[in-house]
Amino acid sequence: MRQRILTLVTFVFFISPCLAQWQSQAVQTDASFRAVSIAGPDVVWIGGTQGTFVRTTDGGRTWQTGNVPDAQTCDFRDVYAVDAQTAFLMSAGPAEKGQARLYKTTNGGQTWSLVYQTDQAGVFFDGMDFWDKQHGIVFSDPVGGKWFILTTDDGGQTWKTIPPTSLPMMMPNEAAFAASGSSLVVQGKRNVWIASGGSMSGRVFRSDDRGQSWAVSTTPLAAGEATGLFGMQFFSEKVGMIVGGNYKQENLPGPNAAITRDGGITWSLVTPTDPPGLREAVALLPGDRILTVGPTGTSLSADQGQTWQRLDTEGFHALACAKGTCYAVGAKGKVSKQVFK
Repeated sequence: MRQRILTLVTFVFFISPCLAQWQSQAVQTDASFRAVSIAGPDVVWIGGTQGTFVRTTDGGRTWQTGNVPDAQTCDFRDVYAVDAQTAFLMSAGPAEKGQARLYKTTNGGQTWSLVYQTDQAGVFFDGMDFWDKQHGIVFSDPVGGKWFILTTDDGGQTWKTIPPTSLPMMMPNEAAFAASGSSLVVQGKRNVWIASGGSMSGRVFRSDDRGQSWAVSTTPLAAGEATGLFGMQFFSEKVGMIVGGNYKQENLPGPNAAITRDGGITWSLVTPTDPPGLREAVALLPGDRILTVGPTGTSLSADQGQTWQRLDTEGFHALACAKGTCYAVGAKGKVSKQVFK
């Protein structure tokens, strides 16, 4: 997490009405994207459909587009950028169809190693993150009424399953949305959170020992068949935000964001974003400002969600920022960049 800590004291910052707009990037592919990870303002990795990956190492002046060999059926819904040469890709899809896979490159995408695959029925990866180069975690929709969670301690070379006995039971139909690569996030050296939906209420699962044990909290955001928590970000050990909505009714107004100041134990609604509707990803900007994106557009808050400014109505699915430089991705090869001062 290369982001500033969000303070617990609310400050109101002036937001210029002349903010720059998203700048479209020249990425030569029509693959759809729901995964973007940033290893600094100049180094960005993106994952997409049809086994596609995209990379820049010069802040978007040039982009490399490629396909992982023998991964044409894979939809890379999460990516983790270690540096300009090293990255991980997570394929979301039914394990029974050969789509539950993890790949790693150490040479800028010239070659890729398949570091994990399973055909276990019910496995469908939703999110992945790393505390550092060696320690990472990935999770799947429930199998047998509990999350399917893997961890690595050796840079992704081997993965171990968290025993089901260490995990809380899920509610009926509860699962996660592999929508933005941020339904699972880590912070510090050992903290990790998972956001859910699909059942009676949106919930957040939390662990402070790299996934070995878990607690769960109910949030005030709605859940249901197509509704729940889609994106999450923790700005410090205690302060984080979740966003969500209904992917079948993307424009539906109403509560779509909540904040925690105690590490995810309790959550409080913030003002619904402008534009309203489904939010899929959230990030922190300099000045403790909060940025969210979704299919209905981009929203910015300078007061921890008490008020929001509509920046535009261009739709995106995923977002990654470092030191005010942000990259957002979406359908049909959409990649855009914006620098927030």
